[in-house]
Amino acid sequence: MVDKKYIDIFAGCGGLSAGLLSAGWTGLFAIEKNADAFSTLEYNLIKNQEHFLWPSWLPITECDINILLKEHTNELRALQGKVALVAGGPPCQGFSMAGKRDEYDQRNNLVKSYIKFIKLVLPEAIIFENVHGFTVNFKGKKGTKQYSSYVERALKRLSYKTMHQIVDMSEYGVPQNRKRFILVAMKERSPKKVFEALNKNKESFCKSKGITNKTTVYDAISDLERAHGTVPSPDTKGFQTGLYGPIQSGYQRLMRQSVESQTGAVDSHRFVNHRKETIAIHNDLLDHAPLGKRITPKDNIVPTLNRRGVTVLNKNAQAPTITSIPDEIVHYIEPRILTVREHARIQSFPDWFEFKGKYTSGGIRRKQEVPRYTQVGNAVPPLFAEQIGIAIWEVLSNDKSE
Repeated sequence: MVDKKYIDIFAGCGGLSAGLLSAGWTGLFAIEKNADAFSTLEYNLIKNQEHFLWPSWLPITECDINILLKEHTNELRALQGKVALVAGGPPCQGFSMAGKRDEYDQRNNLVKSYIKFIKLVLPEAIIFENVHGFTVNFKGKKGTKQYSSYVERALKRLSYKTMHQIVDMSEYGVPQNRKRFILVAMKERSPKKVFEALNKNKESFCKSKGITNKTTVYDAISDLERAHGTVPSPDTKGFQTGLYGPIQSGYQRLMRQSVESQTGAVDSHRFVNHRKETIAIHNDLLDHAPLGKRITPKDNIVPTLNRRGVTVLNKNAQAPTITSIPDEIVHYIEPRILTVREHARIQSFPDWFEFKGKYTSGGIRRKQEVPRYTQVGNAVPPLFAEQIGIAIWEVLSNDKSE
């Protein structure tokens, strides 16, 4: 059996790797094309945690997977028999049911790059994560594709056994209703046993962390309310950043572990400077909108609402799926959108994990930049990643089985 080592591809800011770190895995390297997202991953997991071994032939910087495949074919092939796990899925925007679902989105071609990478490295096991829409055919266009079937067929040609499920992260202690396509593939063992272990272990895992497997919004972020106090933002002039309030749940205690200072500014907890008109809209939403239900201007609940859709959080339930668009969610008691840190809490990032780069981007820059809100929204929740990392190793380290 190979060592407990993995490679993270399409790594984003490092949510999957943060979870695998907690599950006792060691990273070989991570591949992420965007400089903003990679800067966050590098700060936390390469420099701070020294989590990756990192080969001498690969520069520690952002990297396009197609360039890697072209320039380092031999080095990747030399990893055969040395890698237990390849984790990560291609960018999901082309498949998302919340977006335009463009069959011709160039990012969809990265699925082929993913298969090329697997063919070279041939790990013992694979975790592939993507949005729910990855299983849905593109409609109304000639030659529609169901990309999940394509991936599974390609992996079976490489002698992998495969299984996928649509997993609701809210069942694993993550405080949001986030359904994701999770595919597990294994060469010698049964991927079905991974899903069985994942489901069997979730309650005992959460209990061991001092949390329940159904975490509410209030459990997640009530210690981050603006009412607990503010200080000038340490990284943006003219803004205020929040301070910690008292710990009010096991989840908050877990998230705040290993944070050096709990008296100063909380990382990435910068409040937006809303205009008076925006605050008025938020107050109207707090007064009239049904909690936890997405509303649109067509609902005529708040006449001045000018957003595509918005949800006022229900503090006693799970949040909706955290996305890269911060103004789709309004705080449960304060007339504002959430901070990056509150998004990160709902995604289960521990507070020691600091985010780098701009907070937001607008206009044309959105196509090139991946600011903090987007880094968080695109990530795999670390708390779920830890659990599937444990389940994968449980199956890999047992006797071979069909």
